[in-house]
Amino acid sequence: MMNPFKFGTIVQGEFFTDRIEELEHVKQLLDSENHLVLISPRRFGKSSLIAKALQQTGRPFITIDFMKVLSTEDLAAQILSGVFRLHKMEKLKHLLAHFRIAPNISYNPMTEGWDISFMPLMEKASVALEDAMGLLQKITTPENRLIVVFDEFQEVNEISPSLAKQLRAIIQHQEGMNYVFMGSQESMMNEIFEKKKSPFYHFGQRMNLKKIPYADFFSYIVSRLPEMAQGEKEKIANEILQFTNVHPYYSQQLAAATYNIIMYSHPSENAVSEAIKQQVDEHDLDYERLWISMKRTDRKILTLLARKSNPLTDRSMPTSTTFSAIKRLVKQGYVIKTTTYELEDPFFGEWILQDKVNS
Repeated sequence: MMNPFKFGTIVQGEFFTDRIEELEHVKQLLDSENHLVLISPRRFGKSSLIAKALQQTGRPFITIDFMKVLSTEDLAAQILSGVFRLHKMEKLKHLLAHFRIAPNISYNPMTEGWDISFMPLMEKASVALEDAMGLLQKITTPENRLIVVFDEFQEVNEISPSLAKQLRAIIQHQEGMNYVFMGSQESMMNEIFEKKKSPFYHFGQRMNLKKIPYADFFSYIVSRLPEMAQGEKEKIANEILQFTNVHPYYSQQLAAATYNIIMYSHPSENAVSEAIKQQVDEHDLDYERLWISMKRTDRKILTLLARKSNPLTDRSMPTSTTFSAIKRLVKQGYVIKTTTYELEDPFFGEWILQDKVNS
């Protein structure tokens, strides 16, 4: 029997967990002329939510991951690649003929797709982007309105200081399209969309994706566990969510590991505890390398969070040092802020407690 819990990839179909209200909200917004700004920590399910909404709208879409964009001309090339996935070369030839800078286009038999690039000429990069963005407007129609998804958009200013301003100047004149700006760094996304001097100030409707409600996730896990003694499934679901603090990704991961132990092993102890130990042991070397690379201050903050303590009330370090460390750890993705600060990876927290605190 296939494991009913899925993590690590975009979750769709029967694996999609709740998010009913959020899904309807996204679909309603995409049915308007407005744009969406979607913010949440990594692995909270932004990509799965948007993928589900795109699937249900049935509209053409292009997705660009700004973490993988190297420069302005690379963004232009990736936009063109997205267009080529939607339309055949023959249909686009006459449109490409109007480009002021001709892109380098070659067929890649390995991927069965087109490799596209622009010569790295700084003074011409903005022209390449204008032409690529202009092509988006030309391929959208009232019957098939295009949706453009910019993932990890907080990286826009790292790619080029002028890129946000240029994108805003182009997008504001486009019609019949929706843009979805996704980001995992709330403070950086706030700089882009909430700061008055920013080109994207209040550009689009903001939506902060929170954790799935405990009751919904609890029911989801219980409904997928195999049959067992009365009350046992509820006990297991509660233990999983207590350990993960209802984090969407790690709850699925621990539920999947627990399911495997129940179905294919004979747990000598609590199945959830055994699954936790299994996951921690599997990543022991990764956690060790990560720990060695960290500053002593960062280690102390992570240890406090692993103990469920509040670093901001700890008096062993200056407050300014604590704030700087937390800010750094949030930016690096090791700490997230929901109602409070917490470790992004609960298995890493367990490793810290076992290997560094109790050793």
